[in-house]
Amino acid sequence: MTITYPYAITALEQANFQRAVSYLDIKSLPEIWPRTAQQFGSVVALFAPHLKPAVSITYREMFGQIGAFAAGLQALGIQPRTPVAMFADNSPRWFIADQGTMTSGAFNAVRSSQAELQELLSILDNSGSQTLIVEDLKTLDKLRNSLTDREIHNIILLSDEVVPAASANILNFQELIALGQQHTFQPPDLEPSDLATLIYTSGTSGNPKGVMLTHANLLHQIAAAATVIQPKPGDRVLSILPSWHSYERTCEYYLLSQGCTQTYTNIRSLKADLREHKPQYMVAVPRLWESIYEGAQKQFREQPANKQKLVNFFFDISQKYITAKRVCQGLDIDSLRDSFTSRQMQSSANLGANLQRIFLAPWHYLGEKLVYSKVRAATGGQIQHVISGGGALPKHIDNFFEIIGVSILVGYGLTETAPITNVRRPWRNLRPTSGLPLPGTEIKIVDLETRVTLPAGNKGLVLIRGPQIMQGYYRNPEATAQAIDPEGWFNSGDLGYLTPQGDLTITGRAKDTIVLSNGENIEPQSIEDACLFSPYIDQIMLVGQDQKSIGALIAPNLEALVNWGETQVEPWVEGNLQDPRLEPLLRGELTRLVKDRPGYRSDDRIAVFCYVMEPFSVENGMLTQSLKLRRHVVMERYQDMIIEMFA
Repeated sequence: MTITYPYAITALEQANFQRAVSYLDIKSLPEIWPRTAQQFGSVVALFAPHLKPAVSITYREMFGQIGAFAAGLQALGIQPRTPVAMFADNSPRWFIADQGTMTSGAFNAVRSSQAELQELLSILDNSGSQTLIVEDLKTLDKLRNSLTDREIHNIILLSDEVVPAASANILNFQELIALGQQHTFQPPDLEPSDLATLIYTSGTSGNPKGVMLTHANLLHQIAAAATVIQPKPGDRVLSILPSWHSYERTCEYYLLSQGCTQTYTNIRSLKADLREHKPQYMVAVPRLWESIYEGAQKQFREQPANKQKLVNFFFDISQKYITAKRVCQGLDIDSLRDSFTSRQMQSSANLGANLQRIFLAPWHYLGEKLVYSKVRAATGGQIQHVISGGGALPKHIDNFFEIIGVSILVGYGLTETAPITNVRRPWRNLRPTSGLPLPGTEIKIVDLETRVTLPAGNKGLVLIRGPQIMQGYYRNPEATAQAIDPEGWFNSGDLGYLTPQGDLTITGRAKDTIVLSNGENIEPQSIEDACLFSPYIDQIMLVGQDQKSIGALIAPNLEALVNWGETQVEPWVEGNLQDPRLEPLLRGELTRLVKDRPGYRSDDRIAVFCYVMEPFSVENGMLTQSLKLRRHVVMERYQDMIIEMFA
């Protein structure tokens, strides 16, 4: 596989890429694991402290279990290049089953066991799977009545639960492993172009489609990831995102290929696990960083008034410090975006920024000693880099973590791109972009209507071409043709622009754009991100298609409102959203935050808003598993409220 560089690659990145390029000389993803078993044999690969009992698997043991699982599938008659459905969640056994399936030569169709029944059945039917791997008997019971009229030959549990005696075609995990250990494994002759997995899109705006990712797609991601971070064997990784999701999954493949130790956590245990396991790397979505930020803000608010003033003083100083530092490092987005700035003006700006940086540095380092190091301790205190994807990282969150010394590298991509196309580098952490493209990846911005390529700095539709682009949508040639043009350019559906140096900034979704009655287009994402800076707003979604102005559905932060109420003459009664004092409080927050964002226009003003008392969540269907807003679901749920809002 030949990899080209669409930008001026540094010597460091070239060296890192060459270090991992050996994974491009193999044909399929499972060929990595015998190498890791040989290189990192006794290093712990997978650690699940919250299972009972806790599970710890070395690289040598992991390779052995993957091989036994694969041989067990072959003993059941599963043939190469055939689909296997897997409905299960994060655990070491998920990884064993995933790689065991690929090692057998088959490809899997994956989804969470917690997904709706109809969605799971749709995946089962679309994939044509006759073998089904499920989390446990509870998952199987959910599906059982619907399987009688489907041709399912084999069912495998990832648990050790006792299978009902009458169920001849059902094996639990240990039974399959034992079967595989008695069977002679036959290595399949796979090609890079063979399917590795089907990942079904999360359905933010319609029915999910099966994204066909090949071994070549995934191997490119593993090799290219070495240009971003370079972990060492035994480095600690904390895993919280769904393993079946393309973002977490690809990062897991890379980190495990480098000999890291992956520890599984969950939302309930995250804070304790950060402190106990002290991860050096972590992959997560913006909502996780927001929750850590909110936790820190809550602790600040609980301090005496004089300490709160001191904390605010240091953060204000440090905000000026990091801004000046960015200018000095050539990482100020406004300077890079403004092609009309003369060299003389830039030189003058750099001189002023350098003087400011030198002046503020002692105060920043004092803040580090008194405040930031204590905040950073909540993350374990040893994080080298975290990768954030699956959505835009709000500016204030980005700034906060830069101030406290936690390096967040924001990336961009879609399930259809395996998924990473762009990511900020440690040596070029240009905020608020999504960074430079990975090696071999081309990005171009085109006019939404004419498809004419636009120059740097101009906003338009983001098109992508590269080795990570999916083979297509499974059994859906019409959708594939709509997504990928004859020249291989994939239509991301996202709006954005490029800096002159090639960094990508995403500004919104083309199909999420709200068109007002005056013809003005509103991209909700950046406005929503700005509003989330308010301590009184937990979640927000803009609405207003075909209206004179935009409105908002707001899930308020009740705890923050209680704290606010304590400062009033008459305390706020929790849950009383009819209190007339709330409307001016929230309106003031919305007005201030929207006006303060870069590029503010009068049409961005939020004219009306309503409260929603049920937060958007995965459980109620208003967020995807990767915590993205399912806007069409929210619109349907609150249709009457939206109509009344604009009446």
